[in-house]
Parts: sequence; structure tokens; C-alpha cells
Amino acid sequence: MKHLLPPLPYYHASLEPHIDARTMTLHHDQHHASYVANLNSAVEKIPELQERTALWLLLNLGKVPEKARAAVRNNAGGHVNHSLFWRAMVPAASGAPSGPLADAIKRDFGSFEQFKARFDDAGGKLFGSGWVWLARAQRDGGTLQVCTTSGHDNPLMQGLFPILVNDVWEHAYYLKHENRRGDYLKGWWPVVNWEEAARRFERTDHSAGQAWRGEGGLAVAPAG
Repeated sequence: MKHLLPPLPYYHASLEPHIDARTMTLHHDQHHASYVANLNSAVEKIPELQERTALWLLLNLGKVPEKARAAVRNNAGGHVNHSLFWRAMVPAASGAPSGPLADAIKRDFGSFEQFKARFDDAGGKLFGSGWVWLARAQRDGGTLQVCTTSGHDNPLMQGLFPILVNDVWEHAYYLKHENRRGDYLKGWWPVVNWEEAARRFERTDHSAGQAWRGEGGLAVAPAG
């Protein structure tokens, strides 16, 4: 049974003018699809890995044969992160968080505006390709922090639970913004799915194991 490309939860043009339809088409239908195809190819001759979700593979790289490890890391990570990214956005977004997540952002960053400034700054400073995240620590009182990952690594690999993510690979913004990553970051906020972020935040009130148990159907199209 194979890993599957999840459908977008909205039309390609639904995030216009903030993210253009052509970028969404290339990003989802070609870039994300290529990670899924390459992941299936990487595990095709490794029977013990064929029933594992992409998330399991990403978090258990030591159990992946060395000859396939780099391909699995890159493509399972690309699959997991993009699946999260599509759900991090929504047409007609609310514009700001509310409830416990809003309270936690104010507690840990001082204000919503200060959080956005830190998020944009981190995404702008990341060298090369990667992702910028709002994540919650599994320890230390569950504080929120902004972090970045290179390539297709995920915060859970650092003991952090992802709440919100933006893609800062060039293919996410280059057609519209060319090399102006900062413009892309600042223009992204109107499509942020704060309801999804709040749901993810509230899930982390449970144990880490419980929080991630349901990720197979959300963040990673499972092997089957």
C-alpha cells in the first residue's frame, strides 16, 4: 500500500491574492506529488517499511537502512511538512487567534504583533530552503517558541510539537515575489488558519504520544 498525495482542502485559487493559483498548482500538484512518489520509490524494496506512515519514518530514521535513509528523510519530511502546510491556510481566515492559543502567544511573546514580527524575522533569516514554525515545547511548561528547520526536517525531531508552519522554500513564493521572501512572509498572515492552529495547540494539553497518535490521517497520508 502506498503513500498518497492528500487533496488540497480548498481550490488552487482560493488563497488569491496572497498566494497565486499558479504557485499553488505547481507547489501541490508537482512539488508535493514528487515527494510522495519518491518516498514510495525509496521504500519499495524494503518490505518492513512499506506499512509505516511518513511521520513514523521521519521519526525513526535509525530503523531505516542506511542506503535509503537520506531519501526517506528528505521525502517523508517533505510529505509530512507540506501536508501540515496546506491545512495551516484557509480562505477567508479570521485574521488572529483567539482563546487559549491567543493567551499563550501573549504570555510567551508579549503580544500577537511581537509574535508575528519574530516569526517573519526567523523565516527571513533562514539560510537556504526550509520552514518556519510556531511550536510548543513538550517540556518546560509547554511554552511556545518560533523555530526554523532546514530542508524538510520537522520540529518534533527536536522535541517540539508544531502548531503553525510556513514554507520558505523558494518554490512557495518565487513566481509571485521573486527573491523577496520578506514580502511573502508579511503577506501570508491573511490566510493563516487560526482554527487549525488552535486545535493543534489544544491537542498538546495531552501527552506527546496522545497528541501525535492522530497525525497519520492529518499530517501524513499513511501507507494505505
